[in-house]
Amino acid sequence: MIEVENLSKRYGKTRAVDHVTFDVRPGRVTGFLGPNGSGKSTTMRMILHLDHPTTGSVRLNGQPYTSHPEPLRVIGALLDAHAVEGARTAQNHLRWLATSNGINPARVRDMIDLVVLSDVAKNRVKTFSFGMHQRLGIVAALLGNPRILMFDEPLNGLDAEGIVWLRNTLKSLASNGCTVFISSHMLTELAQTADHLIVIGRGQILADEPTSKILSDHASGVVVVRSERPGELADHLTRAGARIGRTDTGALTVTGLNGTTIGAIAAAAGIALGELTSRPASLEQAFLAITGDATDYRSKPDRP
Repeated sequence: MIEVENLSKRYGKTRAVDHVTFDVRPGRVTGFLGPNGSGKSTTMRMILHLDHPTTGSVRLNGQPYTSHPEPLRVIGALLDAHAVEGARTAQNHLRWLATSNGINPARVRDMIDLVVLSDVAKNRVKTFSFGMHQRLGIVAALLGNPRILMFDEPLNGLDAEGIVWLRNTLKSLASNGCTVFISSHMLTELAQTADHLIVIGRGQILADEPTSKILSDHASGVVVVRSERPGELADHLTRAGARIGRTDTGALTVTGLNGTTIGAIAAAAGIALGELTSRPASLEQAFLAITGDATDYRSKPDRP
């Protein structure tokens, strides 16, 4: 379990993290979300004692990170895939980690095979692609068979097969009682992986709830409808309580009514439908709603 209590970090006059308190519990995948500059990476670095907090504390299984003599057996982390001595081979890097943490060297070969690094295990790390760096970092995190795992943007650089493998691996580990904490900007993927979400903005916790509750509270599903009589259909749906929008291609976007109800209203009015597609609430929609007032860096709208 990760316990974060009253954690703050100042850089001069800038408060990167502002009295943050949360728990990351075993048995589930917890996603950590926030806009750029929100304090996610700083918080993760303080969990590993790479940055020292201005106030507050972090406990891993009841103790600070520095109290664990063999930390890789307690928490496996990937914060920066390129933080590896490039002149080392992948195999020697992992052997060094194993030796320093009392891990059986035989596990190195098993983990290399698991993450499909066998063909490049004897290559120097500086020759690796970004995706291979990520795979090596994931191997290092799993090496000590820890009960806590923490990843900052682990999906970057992975191909489709690697993303699916990592998703299934994290969900499997969580179901077996591990504590899994993952930060990612790939919201669609995180929606499929995370059971619980912690959202941070401008250094403060904005939400700390199950993924399903965040979606239900902060996002709504949309039904896309096409018809040769869209104006007339929109009038009928509006009278039934729907909110209507339009796509660039002229289709109606309907919120407030489900597909079954929309189909029944259209049928009663004698309006044929060319499309009736339900699109569930998205994590992207919920994320923007939660962080709307806590985003420091915004894209400019397209000019007409």
